Amino acid sequence: RLELSDTGQRQLIDDEGKVHKLSKKNEASLRPMHPTSVEGVDDMIRLGDLNEAGLLRNLLMRHRQGVIYTYTGSILLAVNPYQVLPIYTAEHVRLYHGAQLGKLPPHVFAIADSCYRDMQRHRRDQCCVISGESGAGKTESTKLILQFLAAVSGQHSWIEQQVLEANPILEAFGNAKTIRNDNSSRFGKYIDINFDAAGVIEGARVEQYLLEKCRVCHQAPEERNYHIFYCMLLGMSTEQKKILSLGNAADYKSLTMGNCTSCDGRDDSADYSRIRSAMKILMFKEMESWEIFKLLAALLHLGNLKSSEMSRQGVNKAGIGKVDSKNLETSLTYRSFMTNRERVSRPLSQDQATDGRDAFAKAIYGRMFMWIVEKINTAIYKPPPDASHVRFSIGLLDIFGFENFDANSFEQLCINFANEQLQQFFVKHVFKLEQAEYASENIYWTHVAFNDNQRTLDLLVGAPLNVLALVDEESHFPKGTDATMLTKMVQIHGKNGLFVPPKSSHDMHFGIQHFAGDVTYNAKGFLEKNRDSVSLDLIKLMHTSTNKFLRQIFHADGGNELRQVSTLSGQFRQSLDSLMKTLATCQPHFIRCFKPNIYKKPEIFDRDLCIRQLRYSGMIETIKIRKMGYPIRHTFQEFLQRYRVLLRSSICDPRTEGLDYLSQLQLGIARLQAKVRARQLEQSYKEKREAAILLQSQARGCIRRRQWKQKKEAVLILQAQTRGMLARKAVKKMKNDVSSCRNFCLPDAACLTVEEHLAEEYLAEEHLVDERLAEEHLTEEQLAEERLAEERLAREQTAQQLQRRLEKVLEEQQEEKSKTVNDEKMVDSIFDFLPTVVGGQEGPAPQGFEVRPTWREETPKEECDDVDDEYSFAKFASLYFQGSATHTYIGQRLRSTLLFHEDERDTLACLSVWWIILRFMGDIPEPKRAQESVSSAGDQSILQNLGQRQGRRLSNLVGLDQVRSPHGARSQCLSARGRCVKLSCILPLQSTAETVKEEDDILVGEGPSLHRPMTSLEKLHIIVEYAMVRQDIRDEIYCQICKQLVGNKDEKSRRRGWILLSICLGIFAPTELFDKYLQNFIRSGPANFAQYCSEKLQRTIANGSRSEPPSCIELQAAETQKPMTVSVILMDGQNIKLTIDSATNSAEVCERIAQKVKLKDTFGFSLYVSLHEKRWSLGCGKQHVLDAISLCEQDSRKKGEQELNSPWRLYFLKELFTPWLDCGQDPVSTDLIYKQIIRGLKLGEYQSDKVREPEIHINLGLCVLSLSEKAKCVQLVKMAHLQKNVDLVKAEVIDYARQKWSKFFSKFFNVTKISGPDLPQNEFVAAVNCSGITFMNEKETLLEFFYPEVTGVSTISQATLQLVTLITLKGEFSLSSNSPGELEQLWRLVDMFLEGIKARSQYALALQDSNRISLCPDDPTFLSFRKGDLLFIIKDEEYSPNHGWMKGKNERTSLTGAVSMDSVLVLAALNKPTNELLQRKSISQVNQATEGNTERVAPISLKEFSFEYFRQPGKAMGKGVAKEKLWASSREPLRQPLLQKLVGNSELSQQACLSFIDILCQVRSTLELTDQIFGPAMQYEILRDEIYCQIMKQMTINNNRFSMENGWQLLWLCCGLFSPSQTLFRHTQRFLESRKHEPLASECVKRLKGMLRMEPRKRPPHQVEVDAIQQNSTQLFHKVHFPNDTEEIFEVTTTTRIHDLCKDIANNLLLVSPDGFSLFVKTTDKVLSLNDADYFFDSIRQVADNPKKPRRAKDGMAASLPYIIIFMRKLWFNVIPGRDLRADLTFHYPQELPKYLRGYHKCTKEDMFNLAGLLFRVNVDMDRSQFVMIPKMLKELVPADQMRTMSPEEWKKNIISSYNKHAGLTVDDAKVAFLKAISRWQTFGCAFFEVKQTSEAALPSIIMIAISKQGVNFIDPKTKDILATHPFNRITNWSSGSTYFHMTIGNMVNSSTILCETSLGYKIDDLLKSYLDMYLNERTSVRPRNQLFPA
Repeated sequence: RLELSDTGQRQLIDDEGKVHKLSKKNEASLRPMHPTSVEGVDDMIRLGDLNEAGLLRNLLMRHRQGVIYTYTGSILLAVNPYQVLPIYTAEHVRLYHGAQLGKLPPHVFAIADSCYRDMQRHRRDQCCVISGESGAGKTESTKLILQFLAAVSGQHSWIEQQVLEANPILEAFGNAKTIRNDNSSRFGKYIDINFDAAGVIEGARVEQYLLEKCRVCHQAPEERNYHIFYCMLLGMSTEQKKILSLGNAADYKSLTMGNCTSCDGRDDSADYSRIRSAMKILMFKEMESWEIFKLLAALLHLGNLKSSEMSRQGVNKAGIGKVDSKNLETSLTYRSFMTNRERVSRPLSQDQATDGRDAFAKAIYGRMFMWIVEKINTAIYKPPPDASHVRFSIGLLDIFGFENFDANSFEQLCINFANEQLQQFFVKHVFKLEQAEYASENIYWTHVAFNDNQRTLDLLVGAPLNVLALVDEESHFPKGTDATMLTKMVQIHGKNGLFVPPKSSHDMHFGIQHFAGDVTYNAKGFLEKNRDSVSLDLIKLMHTSTNKFLRQIFHADGGNELRQVSTLSGQFRQSLDSLMKTLATCQPHFIRCFKPNIYKKPEIFDRDLCIRQLRYSGMIETIKIRKMGYPIRHTFQEFLQRYRVLLRSSICDPRTEGLDYLSQLQLGIARLQAKVRARQLEQSYKEKREAAILLQSQARGCIRRRQWKQKKEAVLILQAQTRGMLARKAVKKMKNDVSSCRNFCLPDAACLTVEEHLAEEYLAEEHLVDERLAEEHLTEEQLAEERLAEERLAREQTAQQLQRRLEKVLEEQQEEKSKTVNDEKMVDSIFDFLPTVVGGQEGPAPQGFEVRPTWREETPKEECDDVDDEYSFAKFASLYFQGSATHTYIGQRLRSTLLFHEDERDTLACLSVWWIILRFMGDIPEPKRAQESVSSAGDQSILQNLGQRQGRRLSNLVGLDQVRSPHGARSQCLSARGRCVKLSCILPLQSTAETVKEEDDILVGEGPSLHRPMTSLEKLHIIVEYAMVRQDIRDEIYCQICKQLVGNKDEKSRRRGWILLSICLGIFAPTELFDKYLQNFIRSGPANFAQYCSEKLQRTIANGSRSEPPSCIELQAAETQKPMTVSVILMDGQNIKLTIDSATNSAEVCERIAQKVKLKDTFGFSLYVSLHEKRWSLGCGKQHVLDAISLCEQDSRKKGEQELNSPWRLYFLKELFTPWLDCGQDPVSTDLIYKQIIRGLKLGEYQSDKVREPEIHINLGLCVLSLSEKAKCVQLVKMAHLQKNVDLVKAEVIDYARQKWSKFFSKFFNVTKISGPDLPQNEFVAAVNCSGITFMNEKETLLEFFYPEVTGVSTISQATLQLVTLITLKGEFSLSSNSPGELEQLWRLVDMFLEGIKARSQYALALQDSNRISLCPDDPTFLSFRKGDLLFIIKDEEYSPNHGWMKGKNERTSLTGAVSMDSVLVLAALNKPTNELLQRKSISQVNQATEGNTERVAPISLKEFSFEYFRQPGKAMGKGVAKEKLWASSREPLRQPLLQKLVGNSELSQQACLSFIDILCQVRSTLELTDQIFGPAMQYEILRDEIYCQIMKQMTINNNRFSMENGWQLLWLCCGLFSPSQTLFRHTQRFLESRKHEPLASECVKRLKGMLRMEPRKRPPHQVEVDAIQQNSTQLFHKVHFPNDTEEIFEVTTTTRIHDLCKDIANNLLLVSPDGFSLFVKTTDKVLSLNDADYFFDSIRQVADNPKKPRRAKDGMAASLPYIIIFMRKLWFNVIPGRDLRADLTFHYPQELPKYLRGYHKCTKEDMFNLAGLLFRVNVDMDRSQFVMIPKMLKELVPADQMRTMSPEEWKKNIISSYNKHAGLTVDDAKVAFLKAISRWQTFGCAFFEVKQTSEAALPSIIMIAISKQGVNFIDPKTKDILATHPFNRITNWSSGSTYFHMTIGNMVNSSTILCETSLGYKIDDLLKSYLDMYLNERTSVRPRNQLFPA
């Protein structure tokens, strides 16, 4: 600054305030300072003063401001501040991550982030070269970059922490205090950090260069040895030091040579703990660490040995690694060498012995250091799993800086040579390559001169006899000396200007001009250091050591004295060349470190030192070239695509475009280049892009609002029109109802009573009133309300008059009570007709049926008030009842139905039912008996008058009257009892729904038969019959009953109503509309009916509605409300009594019987019902048992018998055999079948096909046999007597019966032939049994197939028809049935038999010729055969049909070998087939193959796609064989992938072929198959199109129904995992849309389109997804558990994310907010939190899956771990007890209570008393009798660690006192009060972890870590005191391993670390990440509620 002095003379004041007088000469040299140099700039390219002074002042000004970083373009200049600055926090990491370089102030984090982003953007390896002098801060910059990369990797993984923890170990063993640096790196290291494709650290590798080993023995003044020695001596425990005989640092010569044993700013004791922690993290075993410290101690002792002390005693004191002390003494004091004849030893001088000792120490330390580096690499380096694994890296070079000491030796020469190489690397990239680029692109450019150090490199290593080569050459000469080496240097390089020769021949100093200045080296000791040799005797001795660690580190030294040993410089040059090659392949980033002073003091800026560094670093030239250059480069195409939006026309010509910044652009030959200032182009582009996005968003919003408005108006119009239409329809219907009701109530004149005439008159008057009202409404609409009120009053008066007249008539009729039916008495005795013996049950009634107790209403109510207002009956009535109908009781007939019905017949039926309900409940009297003219009709029962329903039902159920035997012979009576066995007796039962049709309209309306007195049973049957025939009126019936129960004052009527309701609930279920309302109504009923009726309703809903009216035993149960008991007869004489209900089906009865008798083989056993001589099967399925019993009662009624005594019986019989029955598997099953056969023979049920012979009785128990069977049975009896094997006889008898009378053990199906060969009739019975399938009628057998003749079965579902197709050798038959369920049962049964026989078959038919020579000439294992040959299947483990091969034997040639499954047909035969059958089978297969050759391509296939993207199809493999169709289905495994792009990749090609094999498989675990199909595609994106193509290929021209079904399921799964590429997407969509008839096609299209907008899944499908689609269900559900031991099921989708499911659960539970809640997976040993952003099923698979075994493991896939999903609170912020009651009770209380009881909180006794009282109230509520149990309940009331502080009685006394204080609180109130009490504590909501820490001496070894919204608390577990609290913004980094957790607190430069031993580190890690994410979200978003985190 220029100023005028008092004398008027100009004077200069510098930056330090000093005043300088100016002379005229000096004043002339001054120039005005540019404004940018006044305060400084952050990028020196922007400096106006582009000279040394300007650069220096800029650095000075920023240094004074405390700013240490400055940019030079993209190069960072870092000035060592020699102090800790607050700019390295986690907040700075988040600030710089993702920020563009130059947007924020310069920082080392910005360069690190630039490396990271460039790696991800350009997919190229990066490197950061950090250079500078020693002490400039290179090591600290490296550590900061490492920590930044670990932080932005974001995983907090253990590998990240291991990479970071490598630094403390390497620094301890490789760094030391020097004059210029307190932490100088005495070795070079290159850290290569590996990242995966997602940018996550997955490992690292450290390369070390030239460790300064001489420091172990010698240090310069004011310097120290390596840090590890001082840390060990100060940090090691006294006991350990005593074992190693260690003392203080001053006791050891090798530590005191520099007269410096301490270092300011370093805490060696704390560093030792840090080193030990780092060793644990890097997997150093305790024994390995101890061996390292033992060697270090030995080196210290060895350094104290003088040449005179190298005796055995001194050597023993050194304690070198368990070697023989005598041999060690000899090796240290003698040197052996080989002469021509023998080995000779000679003693060493004192100096030689000292040098040998030092060499030995350096050898040990150097090799130990190399072992440590390799150990670190073993821990942190993970090799790529395969060659295709994508991996990128960022390399950090931290190498020794340029050194120039007073005395420089060989180490300084190597170090400076390395710095020369790095300077040349910098020069090459910044200057040479940059200017070469401009030249190659023909861009005008002014050359920038720069300081090139290539000549210095040539002097050192480039010339043929360079300096280092001369050193190496002289080192190999035995007589070479340092002097001879220096002489050769002078001779060769003396004239080189860069070489400074010694001043005289005796001078051992020479100099070299380096880029950083001249350095003088002392040549003394060069050769010895370069040879780096150690005595061969010592090396051999180390190999004999018993110390394994010592032998290990010397393992590389083989001990061969003839081996050529490389020199130190040679090794260094080799490793340095490798480093430079590595750097050359990376994109470089540069950091130039500067040291501001040599004093290592802050705030001192040495201008001379800094200007020297600026000069040799080439900063001025760098600024020039960056300022003038064009670093921004794009190809023309890239530039046009990105910036064309800025053009004003469609023509892109920069020369004519009038943009002012285009002058900053240069057009090259291949690229367009821009200056740095042209970044405004990018800024302009961004501004316009943001404006365009804003405009688009506003336009879209406007369009959407306009569309919404139009839709809203349309909806309003539609609603108005719909309301008008419904209103008009309702008015019309009311008119029709009035008219219909009037006509409906007019029976014949003879049947009309006085009451009905009065009712008719009343209806007529009502009709007149309605007409008048309608007229006036139409003419005088404005007076409608007034006139309506008047008419209503008139109607009420008329109704009162009619009521009085009715009452008068009724009084007159009281006199005739004795002559008429006593209605009241009849209704009161509803169930008097029931006897004590229920039909079919002989003897006394079952227990509970003898007495009918009187019904009592425990809590009589005037109305049945509903419990739940949301589903109250009153609400339903208000919503759905018509007109003015109410939900309460009325005692008169309805004018219209309660609910609306479209069908008029339903309306009339509802009115009839209402009349019957009123009569049943006794609300109106019964009509008098009809007159004689209609008495004949009245005499018939009501069920006989309901059309032909009952008349035809039994014939349909039981069968035909005349039945012939299976072969046409008329059935004969075989038993003395004369029972006639008919085929119809075993025909299947048909339901009423299949037999009753809509023509039963006689049920609609009231015929004459209804106007007569009826029994309660008749009325009940009428009500139920209506409900069964007309399903649409079921809700109406329930509403009518419920209406009559609400407000009913008559107790008897209510009782009858509830009985009627309970009976109906057991017969039919309401619709979904009324279901919840009805359940709620039932719950509000009488206590003795509520639960009973509710259970009946649930059972009816579960098992389906009934098809028959109730039976007598149901009515009995309805009255007594006790269970029903039936007896089931077994063939072994057992009579099993079972309890059943109205909904019990045959499957449940069979299951219970099997459990009772311990029956294992249950297949084929069915429940039968018999009546008289008829018997039919109820099967083992959904057929209701009581429906069959009801049918029996109806049949008895039809025959004139009383249904009460209907002699029905239930039997448990064998109905069907499997073809492969093995009687030895289940003795119980065998015995039952045997007894059944014997009983059948005795009763004559089984008939012989031949003419009957005279019967001869043979005593086989109960057996009666014919003469023709005598011989066989006699033989069986003799064998049984001889062998005493009864089971063998039973098996023989069963086998004989199974083969002889297979038709009697058949499943029968009524079917109709739709197509196929001609038969005598098209309607017949299909009988399926163990032998085959038979078409038959009641007279004869139409056609019979054995299973070998059946080639396939399939089912087809069309719009109105379901067909089953049987493909046989006799033709193809398409069958239909009136019962779809029966048809499906037929298909499944035949399919099961066919597949079961094939699985057990040993026979196969050759479909084509197979010649081993043509297949594989060199492999004799293949079997040769001809088409039509019979092959015997050999089943062993050598071949698996799942893989497409089996082992077979050719019957013709008797040869054995491997057979392809595609070449043969496995026959459905258990016995050898006949030649005729084989010939027919072969011809059939040829015909099918011929048909198959005709292409029947689906509407859209991959044929078109295959022409362009598939590989070329293979050639035909034989004559007449068609060319391979890659796009069509095939059973041959692929030998190459389908897509051409995969053919060249061998590994992925193999994966694709293996996936196709899995797609072909049908047998193994489906989950395993889906894993193997989709697993590789999830890992390799290129395989995804291949999987889509393979699945669609197998779904093209595929006639196999099972294969197609599996294909659709796989495609459905695939569409929900990932989407195909854009190329394949269109073809896939067309493929799916062309198959709209397929059920899953539309779902696949929807999922396919959905995946386009989402990221693909990361894991194969979950078991839930696979199970669901196997059941053809596209809905997925999963159970979620809650902390209060409740659970709910929620629907999820394939792409449901965790946070979406959390919101759904929170909304379902009506929580105030889902914030803070999360989903957890609980396995057998862990509870893991799921990441909110992940897919739900991906997260579960990641957690729950066990490590899989190898892909093709024989024992299958490893099972997944059992798990449950838990939803609970994870983050405890904004938790205020009482604000969200549901959250408090469901989550907060059950989660906080265990923490309190475990004693984690610090609380007073008063608090414990208060809380114990609340907890006691929670446990016992108001039960004061539980006071005596308090001592036993203490563990549930008091913290575990406080229970013994008082006696149990004292606790009891105080708890009772507290309990009494809380009187009046409910259980829920007590829970909330508990939460409010503990919420005042600081530890409320904390997650507690008890850990052991070894890194912080100030903390106890056992501490409690408590994590909450305040941060991380360290708690003393004994006192519960909080020792320290660290907010989240102070936690820099953390990571977790399997047994450790590590956390870094504070600044990255000077931080403290906590290493904890715990197995719960993963939980701490997850909590910290979640809280920190929430903390950041809170800071970056504005929330209307309170802050989540404290300030």
